[in-house]
Amino acid sequence: MDFLYIKALHIIFVITWFAGLFYIVRLFIYHVEAESKPQPDKQILQTQYKLMSKRLWYIITWPSAILASFFAFWMLFTNPLYYFSEPWMLIKLSFVLALFLYHFSCQRIYSQLQKDIIKHSAFKLRIWNEVATIILFAVIFLITLKDSINWIWGVVGIFVFGIVLMLGIKLYKKIREKKSWEKAEKDVLEGNE
Repeated sequence: MDFLYIKALHIIFVITWFAGLFYIVRLFIYHVEAESKPQPDKQILQTQYKLMSKRLWYIITWPSAILASFFAFWMLFTNPLYYFSEPWMLIKLSFVLALFLYHFSCQRIYSQLQKDIIKHSAFKLRIWNEVATIILFAVIFLITLKDSINWIWGVVGIFVFGIVLMLGIKLYKKIREKKSWEKAEKDVLEGNE
């Protein structure tokens, strides 16, 4: 098979893998938030999120991870001297390892939620959701800016981006809490408690 076809298939499955990782954590957040709903809403929502998570995880995310890895190994096998002599590739592979660790952590959270074990708050899951974004940015910058100075600045930029992202999440949480507090105050003043 032509190398460019292998590369195209690798890229396609990397995209679908990330799409699955981005969405699965959103489903985790919704599942955790449904915990505070009254019955029967809580039961209906959590049952639906479990089903959606199961389909997403085993029909899209896991197969995409396996196929992306398969085509990556195929590319590495076709030209190992080139790829393993490139410093950017070694850094990229460390981010891919981090991505697999992230994936396995999501598997653990998925398994817990399927058993109705909630160990993480919605806020912590929102922060966790951004880890995949940071890995994605890092890998794209490394692949695009292959020379050493540019990818070093790219990686530094990723960490700065991560810090800004975390600050944005905290700000979003404060805004949501303020709106919730203002709504509660308004309800009390209007006697709608």
